[in-house]
Amino acid sequence: MADSEAELGHAAGENSQGFTVDNECISKRVDEVKNWVDSLADKLKEVEEFYASIGVTIGKDSEKGRHVVGIRKIQQEAARRDAVAAKRMQDLMRQFGSIFRQITQHKCAWPFMQPVNVEGLGLHDYFEIIDKPMDFGTIKNQMEGKDGTGYKHVMQVYADMLLVFENAMNYNEESSDVYNMAKKLMEKFEEKWAQFLPKVQEEEKIREEEAKQAAAEALLVKEASHIKTTRDLCNEICHADGELEKLMRKVVERCRKITTEEKRSIGLALLKLSPEDLQKVLAIVAQADPSFQSRAEEVNIEMDVLDEPTLWKLKFFVKVALENTIKKKKEEETKNLIQKKEATNKRNATNKLAERKTKRPRQ
Repeated sequence: MADSEAELGHAAGENSQGFTVDNECISKRVDEVKNWVDSLADKLKEVEEFYASIGVTIGKDSEKGRHVVGIRKIQQEAARRDAVAAKRMQDLMRQFGSIFRQITQHKCAWPFMQPVNVEGLGLHDYFEIIDKPMDFGTIKNQMEGKDGTGYKHVMQVYADMLLVFENAMNYNEESSDVYNMAKKLMEKFEEKWAQFLPKVQEEEKIREEEAKQAAAEALLVKEASHIKTTRDLCNEICHADGELEKLMRKVVERCRKITTEEKRSIGLALLKLSPEDLQKVLAIVAQADPSFQSRAEEVNIEMDVLDEPTLWKLKFFVKVALENTIKKKKEEETKNLIQKKEATNKRNATNKLAERKTKRPRQ
């Protein structure tokens, strides 16, 4: 902005104070637009990172051929799927209830129907050996629980059933009645479970597929959100471009006209630009003149036919581009100098080491 103000004409005259105030307003607006553009850049980065994570490159055609299902429809489908899965699990739990009843009605089941009476039986070391006590009464309550504290999966019941037997066999001696009753009951239970297991495995396969579908739908929901963000960003960027163009024209209105010598300097400076920067120059000219053929094999830029806003844009762009080129060149030279110095130091160190080995007296 300081460079722009330095190039302003001398037409302020008697209204120089109002002219300065107007410049301050423009400068303030430039800062606001700059902050606005920075926030847009942050949003764009977030969108780019999301699309990169799913293997999509953002471009003009990035949304073509991509069908995004309505978020509400996806949520309804997910709720329906969860309800169906819960019903299937309830059916499995009901079928498992038959196995549970057979085991708990077995003549060997009575020691395991209630929690172990640790104090009454004087089992002072019980909790040192058993980390998680379990019994059939507790399992039954969990199976019948309707307040959200019950079992969510039949595999949880299976694990607790095994825990009952394992606890009894871990705490009691192999020669004890309780140990042998637990072992016999566990064998009976495993036999019943083996017959029931295919149904559980089938449910697990269904749940795995549903989990994959749920993950894909969650991705669609997120993508829908980011597509909306992308559209909003496009609108905001267009708005920002419009604001910047207005500011540029306000500044140019207060600038003196580009001289013939400056036009010549701009033309000569174009010859020093990189191919990438030259493309940006052509874009600036094409923006002012839609009929300009920026993609022709041979392009001529007539400085005398360009309007003042375009000339000023080119003047400042070329100035910054050449400064960046010089800066990069200096950085590259510094880097090469450091590498050359490091290589020289390494070579000198190697030579000194070789000299020491040569001068070392033989033993």
